[in-house]
Amino acid sequence: MNPVIFSALAEPNRFHIVELLREKPQPVGTIANQLHMRQPQASKHLKILADAGIVEVHPIANQRIYKLSPKKFQEIDKWLNKYRAIWEDRFDALEKVLEEEKKKFKK
Repeated sequence: MNPVIFSALAEPNRFHIVELLREKPQPVGTIANQLHMRQPQASKHLKILADAGIVEVHPIANQRIYKLSPKKFQEIDKWLNKYRAIWEDRFDALEKVLEEEKKKFKK
């Protein structure tokens, strides 16, 4: 997993942009208005997200429409699955310990 992805998402404005794009693709002007920032500032954040592969841009007439890149989120999910397995194993072990303690308490 490329750490650039997490670096891009760590900045609060970029995180909020991703949350906005989760709802639907949007032009940069709309994103800027919703986050109360200037369009050049929003464009800068969107470029960083695009360079990290998190968003895709599609020019339509004189607008640039941004949307989330499903491929990048699939990569993130695949990476997270390794850690989910660790936590599931730990929860299973905890459940066994709690069941044993519960049996002792009932006696």
